[in-house]
Amino acid sequence: MQNPLSNIQKNSINKGKNIVDFNTETLYMAYSQVYKYTLPKGHRFPMEKYELIPEQLVYEGTVSESDFFTPQLMEDELILLTHSRDYIRKLNHLDLSRKEIRDIGFPVQASLITRGKYIANGTLQCAYIAKETGVSLNVAGGTHHAFADKGEGFSLFNDIAIAANVLLNTKESEKILIIDLDVHQGNGTAHIFRNEPRVFTFSMHGERNYPLRKEKSDLDIGLPDNSSDNIYLDILCKTLPSLISNEKPDFIFYLSGVDILETDKLGRLSVSKQGCKERDRFVLELCRAENIPVAVSMGGGYSTRIADTVDAHCNTFRLAKEIFF
Repeated sequence: MQNPLSNIQKNSINKGKNIVDFNTETLYMAYSQVYKYTLPKGHRFPMEKYELIPEQLVYEGTVSESDFFTPQLMEDELILLTHSRDYIRKLNHLDLSRKEIRDIGFPVQASLITRGKYIANGTLQCAYIAKETGVSLNVAGGTHHAFADKGEGFSLFNDIAIAANVLLNTKESEKILIIDLDVHQGNGTAHIFRNEPRVFTFSMHGERNYPLRKEKSDLDIGLPDNSSDNIYLDILCKTLPSLISNEKPDFIFYLSGVDILETDKLGRLSVSKQGCKERDRFVLELCRAENIPVAVSMGGGYSTRIADTVDAHCNTFRLAKEIFF
């Protein structure tokens, strides 16, 4: 079978229609206008954040507009490395049942399927960029509730699983660690890689939060409701270094959900914005110190004030710029 990535230049990225050489001193970020999907009024998912994050980062001078790249549309051939052919057929033909649509949580239209393919390729392209620069971030992604044959929990395609499988399939990586720090367990990711020894899945999440039925990650840490900064950071700092030392990954995917915040409507934890920032600092500094490239997906965030969600997400980008460049 021909390598499906044979036409991708490993030392370049796609910015719209222009191919440009890598600048190893630049923080590259995947973003497309299709990331914001139109939802019914009153829907609880804050789609606006996908516009507000880039706007805020450029406004404050953390990055420039030219640091963002528009991912290409992912081909189904790559998605098939992770998702079943029947599931992709259902999505492409809008042939989902009412229950399947309800489980996903979004009204399903053709534009939602297209959006998911752009986001998935954004994470994959971030992975290739990170192998050259150390780090790259997708403004969206972290859709860890998508299984091989179904979507749920605002997750259509599992972007991190897809990117990981491509790296393994093309021999670009031999051992991958997925660090999932969203407040919800990465159940889809855990199930997809349950029999894949080359991928280690680590999920630290709210034990009593969604999903009600948890899958088995390689390492699950379920936190009690109202866990504070000290509890959260103490457990993470005691766990992650030894995990990296034991597993020796050559690549890391980091899901940096900010729904751990005390202000989050769905999170049920009590982590401050500063605590969330220190979490990101610890993970990114560890990746840097161990010289392991890391691709970051944003994951969830549902604070009452969208400004709190956006600021916490922006901290992840600010720290990536500070630590790696």
